[in-house]
Amino acid sequence: MAAALLARLCCGSPGFRGPFGLRATRPPLAAAAAPPLLLRRPAAPPGPRCFSAAELVRAAPAALQPYLRLMRLHQPAGTWLLYLPCTWSIGLAAAPGCLPDWRMLSLFGVGAVLMRGAGCTINDMWDRDYDRQVARTASRPLAAGDISTFQSLVFLGGQLSLALCVLLCLNYYSIILGAASLLLVITYPLMKRVTYWPQLVLGFTFNWGALLGWSAIKGSCEWSVCLPLYFAGVMWTLVYDTIYAHQDKRDDIMIGVKSTALQFKEDTKQWLSGFSLAMLLSLCMAGMNCNQTFPYYSAVAAVGAHLAHQIYTLDIDKPEDCWKKFASNRTVGILLFIGIVLGNLWK
Repeated sequence: MAAALLARLCCGSPGFRGPFGLRATRPPLAAAAAPPLLLRRPAAPPGPRCFSAAELVRAAPAALQPYLRLMRLHQPAGTWLLYLPCTWSIGLAAAPGCLPDWRMLSLFGVGAVLMRGAGCTINDMWDRDYDRQVARTASRPLAAGDISTFQSLVFLGGQLSLALCVLLCLNYYSIILGAASLLLVITYPLMKRVTYWPQLVLGFTFNWGALLGWSAIKGSCEWSVCLPLYFAGVMWTLVYDTIYAHQDKRDDIMIGVKSTALQFKEDTKQWLSGFSLAMLLSLCMAGMNCNQTFPYYSAVAAVGAHLAHQIYTLDIDKPEDCWKKFASNRTVGILLFIGIVLGNLWK
């Protein structure tokens, strides 16, 4: 009798009221089969959200945002393209069987952010009148009037001062070598006014780290390695920056700005193929001169495949595709760096 009463209290029956005066009814079969609420596994909390560089810039105080955009912190692709040749050189200079010097990689990372920011600031100071006439660049801080030329000049001085502090952490040979690149940084933005090959001058500027990284580790440059590596970087820059320039070619014609995109026109893919081949051959030469191993050459082959696909699928008349292909060159640089590290550990 007691057992039956207990069962009624737990399960309920038609017309029976429970101990709290509420009508207890037997649940349907499907509901009865469900596990009790307290035994159900709670939903997993959402994982941490990864913020893009653009979102981080927008989250910054309003007074800082024009300066961060002037540095192009919201578009980190260019910083990667400046930084990666440094990593190649630091990696190749590592002792056989050893990983690259992480202190130097970090130091050059900071330097790349500062020098890319300084270069963009100089570029925008020279080009503010041109930028106002191009849809893609009209919203840049100087062109839009968000900051003045004097403010950008003061900001440039701050960036270069911090970059000098980074440079002074290196040996004397590297300090002199690094300082020598400043002339290229200042004059590059003027090249689009006088030559159809400003991308070549950008290549000389952006790949200076291929020389500097080695000298920072070794105390001087081994030219049989550094020059082919530097030349490979210059060829690579001609590839990705020609693709980049095709975004603005219509506006460039109207305002009188020159570029390899306008020079090559419909022959662009043939030129890019030639630059890519020269890059791969130079990488092989640099690898042979520092006794690189199988993983390195596998990475060079992967770089070649990536560039071939990039060029084959490129639509030079679609700005969005040009931007996508340009930004994908970060993968090229990372692939090569991984090959250098693994090749060194293979030794």
